[in-house]
Amino acid sequence: MEVKAVSKYVRISPLKVRKVVDAVKGKPVENALQVLKFMPQKAAAILEKIIRSAVANADQNPDVDIDLLVVQNITADQGPSLKRWKARARGRGTRILKRTSHITVVLSEETSVQ
Repeated sequence: MEVKAVSKYVRISPLKVRKVVDAVKGKPVENALQVLKFMPQKAAAILEKIIRSAVANADQNPDVDIDLLVVQNITADQGPSLKRWKARARGRGTRILKRTSHITVVLSEETSVQ
């Protein structure tokens, strides 16, 4: 059984999120949350919140055992960019792109083969 949570228009670059994603992908949810708790990146706090949301979504389904959930996949896709202008020398201006992300977390139950 798969459970997912989506967070859209998060004000962080997808490249910065993808650096943190590799640390938790494939781990049990409890371990993933512990790893994210001690990471200094802004993306770690955002991912922790989304994973907790996915666990809450799984809790609504009586067929899913929360203790067996594993982070199956996390994707950080690019959302729309906010365009801003910054004043530069000699009366010019340069465009600043403030990127956004759409982050999707997919959790699944671990199939214990023992």
